[in-house]
Order: sequence, then C-alpha cells, then structure tokens
Amino acid sequence: MQLKSVVVNTTDVEEVVSFWSDLLDLEELRRSGDGFVWLTPMGDTGISLAFQKVDEPTEGRRRLHLDFGVEDLSGMRRRILDLGGSQVETHTVGDFTWVVMADPQGNEFCIAEGH
Repeated sequence: MQLKSVVVNTTDVEEVVSFWSDLLDLEELRRSGDGFVWLTPMGDTGISLAFQKVDEPTEGRRRLHLDFGVEDLSGMRRRILDLGGSQVETHTVGDFTWVVMADPQGNEFCIAEGH
C-alpha cells in the first residue's frame, strides 16, 4: 500500500485550488467533473494534494484524510478488516472506484486501485 494523496474536503474547490497551487507551486494533475481536483509538485508524480467538493462544511476528523493506492483493492480491504478496521462506504466516479475505510478508532482513509 502506498500513500498517494492527502485529501481536503471543501465547499469551494476553485478557491482552495488557486490558493494551494500558488502557495506551493503545484500544478493540476487531474480534475473530475464531480468536484475533485488533484495537485502535484511541478514535474513530480509523488504525493498529491487533492480537494474534494462537499455540499456542507466538514468538521473534525472527516475534513482531511489519506488516500492510498493499492494493487489489489479487495485483498487490501480484507486485510484492513482483519486488522480491526472497518469499511465505511464505496464510491465510483466514472471508471474510478474507491473504498472509504476506518482504523479501529474511526479515523477514515481511502483505498483505490489505479490511483
């Protein structure tokens, strides 16, 4: 499992994308029509900073979460469950599917193939 993104929930994607891309000299890596934008350091394919549009401000532990790229989504899901984690929900946008998981204390993170 490899850390791919730190994701921030926001009600105004364009505002935070403009701020963080200017502040950290980031370029847009990818954008989806559903309000997701990934930024990455110029010329780098390392960890990205992503912004996810939400309808209402997100408070507390769900405002920021980690995204992990995995080679085997169902296998990693089983491993997390075996370690005491839980599955929160599954989402699909176009051909991209990710699973929201939680550690034993309820801290949420996402796993996805082809991230």
